[in-house]
Amino acid sequence: MVRHIEAVLFDLGGTLMFARRPWPAIIERADAALVDVLAASGVKLQAAIFRKRLEAYYSVRDQELYDPTYHFILREVLKDHGYDEIPEPLLRRALDAMFEVTRTNWDLRPEAVPTLRELRKDKHRLGIVSNAGDDQDVQELVRRFGIREFMDFVVTSAACSYRKPHPRIFEIAIAHWILEPTNVAMVGDTFEADIVGAARLGMYTMWLVPGSEDATSQASDVVPDVRLRSLTDAIAALRGLT
Repeated sequence: MVRHIEAVLFDLGGTLMFARRPWPAIIERADAALVDVLAASGVKLQAAIFRKRLEAYYSVRDQELYDPTYHFILREVLKDHGYDEIPEPLLRRALDAMFEVTRTNWDLRPEAVPTLRELRKDKHRLGIVSNAGDDQDVQELVRRFGIREFMDFVVTSAACSYRKPHPRIFEIAIAHWILEPTNVAMVGDTFEADIVGAARLGMYTMWLVPGSEDATSQASDVVPDVRLRSLTDAIAALRGLT
């Protein structure tokens, strides 16, 4: 089957950006920052309680493929502890303090900007589709990394409620271009969410498996169209289709 790829969707975390250090210590600092902001306004919440609720949410979100957002979870936890009327600006400040810490652990892949620039030169339209519990956090990361200029849009599960591999989040993204899924490529590092989800819609799938990671270990009836060792491999792969 000859493909005419007009647009490329990218995952964000793990694909365009990567975590610099293990997460546990970062998460501890982030949770502390959140509860400190709440405490400064007289709202007392233990970081461990908030984290326990988040972990419960993590355990089911990839099964239900629904994203209630960090904002919703924080508000529900506070309600459970007697804080029924927390002002929205305070919730936002607390979450921003938490994400300000987690953002320090993300770094843009060095090859990301050169790859995006070349794909734009080749007249490909570009977008991001990301599983994330907070849309504002993702939008800020994209802005800080200086890659928003390459993107027609940034769609998150927090904003649309559906998580990859649910077909709806891909459909929402593709609808921005009014294209058929067969004319869109998906680049991602998570096999089930990015590759299986996109393949089931008929998209051209490009699985990023950096370094020496085994790209053949996934038990699935889905086979990626291309395996990438680096983001820059996507350039030649897409040029090879024309």
